Amino acid sequence: MTKEELNQLGKTLWAIADELRGAMNADDFRDYMLSFLFLRYLSDNYEEAAERELGPDYPRLDKENRSAPLAVWYEHNAEDVSIFEKQMRRKMHYVIHPDYLWSSIYERARTQDAELLQTLERGFGYIENESFASTFQGLFSEISLNSEKLGRTPKARNDKLCTIITKIAEGIAQFSTDSDILGDAYEYLIGQFAAGSGKKAGEFYTPQSVSTILSRIVTLDSQNPGTGKKSRLNNVLDFACGSGSLLLNVRKQMGPHGIGKIYGQEKNITTYNLARMNMLLHGVKDSEFDIYHGDSLTNDWPLLNEMNPAKKLQCDAVVANPPFSYRWQPGEALGEDFRFKNYGLAPKSAADFAFLLHGFHFLGDEGTMAIILPHGVLFRGGVESRIRTKLLKDGHIDTVIGLPANLFFSTGIPVCILVLKKCKKPDDVLFINAAEHFEKARRQNQLLPEHIDKIVDTYQHRREEERYARRVSMEEIEKNDYNLNITRYVSTALPEPEIDLSDVHAQLTDIEKRIREASDKHNQYLKELNLPPV
Repeated sequence: MTKEELNQLGKTLWAIADELRGAMNADDFRDYMLSFLFLRYLSDNYEEAAERELGPDYPRLDKENRSAPLAVWYEHNAEDVSIFEKQMRRKMHYVIHPDYLWSSIYERARTQDAELLQTLERGFGYIENESFASTFQGLFSEISLNSEKLGRTPKARNDKLCTIITKIAEGIAQFSTDSDILGDAYEYLIGQFAAGSGKKAGEFYTPQSVSTILSRIVTLDSQNPGTGKKSRLNNVLDFACGSGSLLLNVRKQMGPHGIGKIYGQEKNITTYNLARMNMLLHGVKDSEFDIYHGDSLTNDWPLLNEMNPAKKLQCDAVVANPPFSYRWQPGEALGEDFRFKNYGLAPKSAADFAFLLHGFHFLGDEGTMAIILPHGVLFRGGVESRIRTKLLKDGHIDTVIGLPANLFFSTGIPVCILVLKKCKKPDDVLFINAAEHFEKARRQNQLLPEHIDKIVDTYQHRREEERYARRVSMEEIEKNDYNLNITRYVSTALPEPEIDLSDVHAQLTDIEKRIREASDKHNQYLKELNLPPV
C-alpha cells in the first residue's frame, strides 16, 4: 500500500469516527474504534495463518455463505481442534475462537444480530484470558459495552455497535486486505484522536517527527555515532511509554529482529492498554515485549526494583517523553532510593530530573538515552542545578537539542532533547539549536524530513555550524555555572549590520540641505501670496 493510500485509509476511518461518535467524547469513542481495529488485525492474521496451516483442508465457501471458514472447519473437525490450536499457539503465539473472529462479529453486525453485544463481551474476555500464553488481563477494561454513552437501552447499545462495526468493516473493505497496514492506520488514528483531545493528548502521544529523532539517535553506535547504526539492541526501555509509538519507532529503525526485548511502563490504564494493542498490531509477539501498568517515579515494577546489580535490567537504548514539570510527592525514603541517592531528589514542583534519573539508572554502559524535557531543566537552580552539575561533571550529558515551539498537542512551549550516556568519548557537550528549523502549520508546527535529517546528521558527525550547532568545552560550561541554556552557546540572532558613521553624516547633511531648499522655495510662494513665511 502506498503512503497516499495509507493516508486515505486513515482519513476514511477518521471520518467514520467523526460521523459515528455523535455526542460521545472523542477519548471515549477512541477506545471503541481502536479496539475494533485491533480485533480486525488479530483476526486477519490468524485466519491467514490458519489457511496456511490447514492447506487444502481449509474450507472454501460459496459467496452466499457468510460464515467464517474456520468456524466451518471447527464444526466438522472437533476432535482435531486442540491439536490445531496448540500448533497455532506455537506459530502465532495466540488463538481466537471462530465465534470471536472479526468476520463472525461483522456478520452479526451486518445482520443486526440481537446477540452482538453479548458475543463481543465474551470475545473480549476470551482474548484477555485465553488467546495468549501470557494473559492480557484488562486489555479491554476501558471499553464498557454496556455504557449509556452507546445507548440508553440494551437494544440501542446493540444497534449502535452494529452500526459502528459495519461502517468500519465497509470502510476498510475499500482498501488492500494486507493486515500490516492496520498497524499504521492505528497509529494514524491515535494521532488524530490526540489532536482532537488537545492538551490531554500529551499524556500518550509523541509526534512521529520527534519520535523519529529520538529513535534514530539511540540506534546509532553510542561511542562512535559516525560509524552508523548498531546491528542489534538487546533491551529497549520507555518508562513513560504512552501508546507505545516511541518504542515502535525504535523497532522500525532496527527492523523486526533487531531488538531482543522491548520494555515499557505506563501509569494511565487507558494508554497502557493502547500500548499493548499497538505492539501486537505492529507484529510484535507477546514474548518480545513487556508493558507494565505502574508508576515509574515510585518504581513499583518488580522487574526494575531488583537490588542485585548482577540482575539489574541493562538497556542499550532508553527513550522517553514523560509529563513536563509533573508535580509529585517524594517521601523521605525516596531520598535513599538507588536511582536518586547519588544525585538528589527532584523538587516537588517538577519531577523532570526524577524521570531522567530513573531511566538513566537502567541505561547500559554502551547504551544511549534520549529524553524529551522542558527547557527549565537546562537552567533552573536549587537541587536541579546540583543534579545537572553532577551529570555534567561525571561526563554523562552528551548532547542538548533545542526544538521549535508548538510541536506537541500537550503544550505550545519549546522543548529540548537531552542525550545521555554512561560512558562517552567527547569531553565536550554538543549544542544543537533547531528552534527556527520547522514548517509552520495551522494547528501545530511540523518538522519536515530535511529538518529531522539535519538534527540527526549534526549529532551523528558532531558537526558545528554557525547559528545552529556548536561543541562547547566543559571549561566554558563551568564558567557559566553549569547552565545549559542553549542560546548562551548557540544564538540564532543575526549580527547587527555595521554602520558607517561618515556615510550616515553625509546622508543627514544632504537631507538638511534639501529641507532648506524646499523651505526657501515654499516661502517664496507664500511671499507672492502676501502670507507670512514658515
